[in-house]
Amino acid sequence: MLHKTRGIVLHQINYSETSVIAKIYTEQFGLQSYIIRGVRKAKSKIKRNLLQHLSPVDMVVYYKGKSNIQYIKEIKTDFQLQSIPFEITKSSIAIFINEILYKSIKEEEANPKLFEFIFNSVKLLDETKDKYINFHLLFVIQLTKFLGFFPRGNYSTSKTFFDMEEGIFCGNKPMHGNYIREPLSRKFFNLLKTEIAENSSVSLSQKERQEFLQRLIDYYRLHLPVFREIKSHHILREVLE
Repeated sequence: MLHKTRGIVLHQINYSETSVIAKIYTEQFGLQSYIIRGVRKAKSKIKRNLLQHLSPVDMVVYYKGKSNIQYIKEIKTDFQLQSIPFEITKSSIAIFINEILYKSIKEEEANPKLFEFIFNSVKLLDETKDKYINFHLLFVIQLTKFLGFFPRGNYSTSKTFFDMEEGIFCGNKPMHGNYIREPLSRKFFNLLKTEIAENSSVSLSQKERQEFLQRLIDYYRLHLPVFREIKSHHILREVLE
């Protein structure tokens, strides 16, 4: 049966001399693997740049239940990315966000709220003219709401340590080493209250931004057993320096 669905491209690998298999997070079916035939031909009607990181697409697809590989009948761009592919800082942020999503999301079922969050975030990043240097931090924090381990915002003058293993602020230094202390814990609490669209209101030094980047990656490792090693944050660090 044919279905229409929007999607966000996360990954692709060559399948044959002319085809690829693309991992696409879809509005209707969650994460799916699709064979896209002929896309590697020189005169293909489907352009390869349609499958770049975080590309938003409209598709007509065949859906066969729990099949490991699905098939696409039609695919086109939902909206054309105007700046992400051409601005080095934005493209580095997009590659990092893409890798976080690809290594965090495994569900092959619809999650409309998560899809809207990702879709709208990609559009916001593409349309934002400037002051998006903290965009990736806020995205990764807000994503934890959908993954089930958003930190508890219980910071106070008596609870200034953020326990990364428990996901809460506490009054005493945890016995393990996975925690954030003042003054970073207070700034982390402020980040928890900040929407992605308000990322320009966040004031962080370069050193603080780099530390939060690493801490958030560690936080994902602690709470997602499926979360594998990522590499794109090393490039992102260099670009943001």
